[in-house]
Amino acid sequence: MALEIDAKNAAATGDAAATGATGKAKAKEAKNNNNVPAAGEKNLVNGGSAATKKKGKKNRNKSPPQDAVSVESVAALSNGHAEKVAVNGDVAADANANVLGDKEGEVKKSLAEGGEGSVAEGEAAAAAADDVDLDALHDVGITVNISSPGSDVLSVQLSSMELVQEIHQLLMDREETCHRTCFSLQLDNVTLDNFAELKTIENLDQGSTIRVVEEPYTMREARIHVRHVRDLLKNLDPADAYNGIDCTSLTYLNTITQGDLLDKKRTRPDSVDCTPPEYVTPGVREPPLLPLHPNIKNAKGPQALKVLTTSAWNPPPGPRKLHGDLMYLYVVTMEDKRFHISACSKGFYINQSTDDSFNPKPDNPSHLSHSLIDLLSHISSSFRRAFQAIQKRRTMRHAFERVATPYQVYQWAAPQLEHTVDAIRAEDAFSSKLGYEEHIPGQTRDWNEELQTTRELPRKTLPERLLRERAIFKVHGDFVTAATRGAMAVIDGNVLAINPGEDAKMQMFIWNNIFFSLGFDVRDHYKELGGDHAAFVAPRYDLHGVRVYNAVDVEGLYTLGTVVIDYRGYRVTAQSIIPGILEREQEQSVVYGSIDFGKTVLSHPKYLELLRLAGKHLKILPHSVLNERDEAVELCSSVECKGIIGNDGRHYILDLLRTFPPDVNFLKLQDVQLSKELTEMGFPIEHRHKLCCLRQELLEAFIEDRYVTFIRIAAVHLQQLNAKKQASASTSGEKELPAIAEKQEEQAEEVKVVEAEKEKEKPQKEESAPSASETKSAEAMVNAIREAQSNVAVSNEIQAAEVVKRACAAVGSLKEKEFDFRFNPDVFSPGIRHIDGPDGGVQSLAKQKRLVQDAAEFLVLKQIPAFIKEHMAHSSPPIDGQSLTESLHSHGINIRYLGKVIKMLGQMPRMDYLHRIAILELIVRATKHIYYTYIQSTEPMHLSAAISHFLNCLVTTGPVNPAVSSEDAHKKQTRQNGGKNNKNNKSDKGSKPQQAAASQSGNGTAGGGSASSSGSSGWTLMTPRSLWQQIRKEAKTYWNWDLDCDSIETAGAKYGLLRISLLRAFCLKVGIQVLLREYNFESKHKPTFGDDDIVNVFPVVKHISPRATDAYNFYTTGQTKIQQGMLKEGYELISEALNLLNNVFGAMHQENGSCLRMLARLSYLLGDAQDALAIQQRAVIMSERVNGIDNPSTILEYAHLSLYSFANGHVGMSLKLLYRARYLLVLICGEDHPEVALIDSNISLILHALGEYELSLRFIEHALKLNLKYFGNKAMHVAVSYHLMARTQSCMGDFRSALNNEKETYSIYKSQLGEKHEKTRESAECLRLLTHEAVALQRKMNDIYSNGKLTSDLPPIHITPPSMGSVLEMLNTINGILFVHISQKDIVKVRSEIEKHLKTNTEENEITDALKTIVASANNNDNASETEQPKEDANAATSQLTNGSEEATTTASS
Repeated sequence: MALEIDAKNAAATGDAAATGATGKAKAKEAKNNNNVPAAGEKNLVNGGSAATKKKGKKNRNKSPPQDAVSVESVAALSNGHAEKVAVNGDVAADANANVLGDKEGEVKKSLAEGGEGSVAEGEAAAAAADDVDLDALHDVGITVNISSPGSDVLSVQLSSMELVQEIHQLLMDREETCHRTCFSLQLDNVTLDNFAELKTIENLDQGSTIRVVEEPYTMREARIHVRHVRDLLKNLDPADAYNGIDCTSLTYLNTITQGDLLDKKRTRPDSVDCTPPEYVTPGVREPPLLPLHPNIKNAKGPQALKVLTTSAWNPPPGPRKLHGDLMYLYVVTMEDKRFHISACSKGFYINQSTDDSFNPKPDNPSHLSHSLIDLLSHISSSFRRAFQAIQKRRTMRHAFERVATPYQVYQWAAPQLEHTVDAIRAEDAFSSKLGYEEHIPGQTRDWNEELQTTRELPRKTLPERLLRERAIFKVHGDFVTAATRGAMAVIDGNVLAINPGEDAKMQMFIWNNIFFSLGFDVRDHYKELGGDHAAFVAPRYDLHGVRVYNAVDVEGLYTLGTVVIDYRGYRVTAQSIIPGILEREQEQSVVYGSIDFGKTVLSHPKYLELLRLAGKHLKILPHSVLNERDEAVELCSSVECKGIIGNDGRHYILDLLRTFPPDVNFLKLQDVQLSKELTEMGFPIEHRHKLCCLRQELLEAFIEDRYVTFIRIAAVHLQQLNAKKQASASTSGEKELPAIAEKQEEQAEEVKVVEAEKEKEKPQKEESAPSASETKSAEAMVNAIREAQSNVAVSNEIQAAEVVKRACAAVGSLKEKEFDFRFNPDVFSPGIRHIDGPDGGVQSLAKQKRLVQDAAEFLVLKQIPAFIKEHMAHSSPPIDGQSLTESLHSHGINIRYLGKVIKMLGQMPRMDYLHRIAILELIVRATKHIYYTYIQSTEPMHLSAAISHFLNCLVTTGPVNPAVSSEDAHKKQTRQNGGKNNKNNKSDKGSKPQQAAASQSGNGTAGGGSASSSGSSGWTLMTPRSLWQQIRKEAKTYWNWDLDCDSIETAGAKYGLLRISLLRAFCLKVGIQVLLREYNFESKHKPTFGDDDIVNVFPVVKHISPRATDAYNFYTTGQTKIQQGMLKEGYELISEALNLLNNVFGAMHQENGSCLRMLARLSYLLGDAQDALAIQQRAVIMSERVNGIDNPSTILEYAHLSLYSFANGHVGMSLKLLYRARYLLVLICGEDHPEVALIDSNISLILHALGEYELSLRFIEHALKLNLKYFGNKAMHVAVSYHLMARTQSCMGDFRSALNNEKETYSIYKSQLGEKHEKTRESAECLRLLTHEAVALQRKMNDIYSNGKLTSDLPPIHITPPSMGSVLEMLNTINGILFVHISQKDIVKVRSEIEKHLKTNTEENEITDALKTIVASANNNDNASETEQPKEDANAATSQLTNGSEEATTTASS
């Protein structure tokens, strides 16, 4: 395993995992408890040949129709090349499948990864074909036989590019061979090298036989073997997922569908049990908690052994070492027999030791076996049976259930887990290393070196970029795991400080080559900026800075690995260490920036050059300030940003907390006068700290808005000019135009990018046909431009320049003759002396200040209304606080504006649900601030009591007497005299929570050292009333919003908040895990939460997410294709994106999930429902594992899956899935939500199809109520709901109600679509039939009444149950899916619509292009500013993208 491969030749040896100087990834196999190729970087991708011929089982992941063999042409690379490359058939044989759900449980490695990411990247390389050597693409599948002792010969199909290592992994994962770890592979008696590619091995041909040869154990191999056995035995146990270790997480899809959906037979409608559980029917008040984790009872699987652990007789004494003893194990079987086992180089045998006497001689019989599992099967028959059962279940599970996730997902509720004896777990917890690191040569990892080396990898060709991004992602993931573990160790008091003599808050720590500091204001660094409050938020802002500089990715500029962890009320910042920084004082190391907020300032030419490059993307204005000697110093970042050149010669920047300009709406400044509208709204609000910054998304939206205005104004001026000048046309100006036009090209690009982004964000709005005036003005502009182009020579340079100058002045551009918007982040910083340039110039301070104020004003007056307007359509409504936060951030709105957003939402009854979610989020955040101070001052002994007391005060109204345990009884006497101080602390706490913490921390130190009795039980004084008063105060001071309730009851009554939703949101926000049981919040006699109900506390981790740029480009191009209606091409591009994502992130990642969802939807639209089901099933499992089992996106995935399973004839399943989705939705945000209406309509339809009319009616009535509330009484949604009610009622024989409802439908269609529309005509026909039925029925009734007896037999009422086909059609309509079997006429119409839409876009582009030429001719200067749009945060982008297809398809469906 010795892998001393340098990072430099790592790329050459094709071993991406060895990027750092140590090859840690290879070693990860030691902790391979997921039974997945670890060396294969957790990658489950199958690039095709890998397992297309599996034991006669059909390969279940069919490729998209007609695209089985080659990825035809990928004309969508960002660089605009469009080469066609045919790839070997077998590479793309499974283009979209990526993961095999085959039963053998082999999890195959990606081919595209070409054996651990070697430079030959399968089809990915083909797509780029930049300058890839063609040999690299030559990849052949070969079949080899593998014979291992004691089992049948196994025939496997492999790719010639895999490493021998992968065969090892494959064998360790297969049911028959998984009990071996210590073996070598031999071909013709020659041992194969583990890190050789198969194609380099001589004599390896089709059908060769490779022998598995058992090797002698070493100490290390024996430990790996024991670990592997233990992992196999506890494989099914969910304990790790609940405890949040090893990146395991839960998934319940297969529990809910009772087995794999794809193996199910179609169900006949009459055999379905469809009664919804109590908590799913409409009208549920507080949903129960237990169904959140179904099937807790038998999740673990059978128990094979009582105890398997290392023996206390370890390590072997000298004499026994010389006999070859490696280690001793202790086993208790289920039959209660106790065995002591020795490991020697030959294997494992039973020795004669007992618990109290050491006798290492072999027992008689000793059963020497090479594998521990064989030995245990010999001595215990119940072990043998249980092990087989575990293996069967393990290999039955879906591949996605077994891989590790990239980052740890924590559960907020967990069952009571039994705690077992497990020495390996104990060893992992207390070794300072990270679990598997002792298996690496060269001990602890140099994180900084690894993080920076991966950034330096080459990135010219696609394979190089994939290799680089994968390495970056891998190292970053490991770093986040290590930092989280370190931060918890620091707070738990398990790490010695590097300055142990100082106050607990000032201590700093180094653990595992990571530097940790606490979020307190030490040495009054932030005194002027808000003290501890500022120190608390600074790490988060710093992380934002690291994120954007990383995204810009300037070569030669380095940032530190940064992770921010909140744990037990403390904020810990973890950073990688700059080489050499610990040996010298900070003053000596800083060569750029300032360490004292601008009193002394330094600059450095290299830094200026690097930061200028980055500044272009980030819109940062280079500016000059005076230093202490009154000399001008030029900077291209904020003053706080420090540049340090490390001992490794790299240029590092740190302290990026002021990367973006300040938010003046939250700063009280002397010389700033906000506009009248803002002062009326109560701005400026004085914030707790002075570090508020604007978000990057906001600056981009602001600049784009100004750019559009700039173009308009210029067009108007030109029109006026041309009206004056209809003179002769000379051609003087024409010549220099083309050359200059290029300079302005980037700007055009930028606007297109931005507009494209905007298009994605709000297709619905764009489609609601532009108003007449808009189109007119657009036409006028186009004409003006056309004229201008023809007369450009006439309107000579001077006038063109004049036009641009006027437009620039009008939009407030920094430069006089050019559109230039950049921000000076220091412009309002106190204590910095700026150099004021001439008025109107770029360096004019007044202008820079004006610009920053305008941006802040734009946020309040334009972005917040835009955000609300966008959600008026309810197209993808936020479901919980997290999705609301993401949506606000994507508009550039900070959470400190939440109060303003709530005020605006409160005036709109149609936005009621969003108003409620926003209030819940505000309460949770206010409570978080209070909780952090509260928990910091609590001793570790009382944590569970204090947390349960806090939860009682927050969500219950019953008694909350804090349980003080008997140990504290003796403290009670001392508490009486300390009571007074506590009360003072109490009142303090409300106004300035942080200070209270400080005042208490005098007696209750951070580590919980010697706390005097008065501080120790300060938490017992909290009451529900005092807590809610604090929450109100916090809401007022922080968000300037009046929370109008003083207990959870009034909050529930006034805003409709559910207690369980508040509990969930709060636990997730601060990292609490509560016991999974039903809580009675109304309990009057005893407190709802006891201290046994708090199971655990978790860290809340913030970090950056590395991007996969090429995959992102493919994805966006695919999006565009889909929006143009080219579904086939879109499908290919997106499956290509998925392949690249698998290459970079491995099989599990949020972005892979959104790709899968999109592919499933496309397959469905292209008419392949079976494929859609297979792909969507993976999307659901992925979302449960990566986002969490109750995450909003998981709910949406469930809803999509139910539709596809209905289309595949799994009627009962689709109901179960919808019930699950509805339960989760109600748990998170209550029943009053537009998404609930959609789910209820779906449930109602399916119940209707099954003939359960009563139930169906309950759901559709609820859906109708919600639709009326959120869409108004003239909306299409409402018409459909009325129609569905009429259908159900007519089936129940209630024709009168049915008639009334259908009339409503008819009137809506008539008013919205006109009489001629087919929908209106259908409805009229429906009315006619219903009337006919109703009249017939009435006649019979009258007949009976008049004669008092039946004259003729009652003819049976004709109720035809709907056909499954018609139900599916309705389901598709509701869910906004439109099939491509529309009439030819419609297709033509849609096409012309799309073309019109594109045309208006192209016209706008023509406008911009034309203006470019004029503007360019005007500024005939060389420094035409290049502006470029940095790629948005990947997540924001994907979240916008995920709905692209829905909108593209809904346009026609309504």
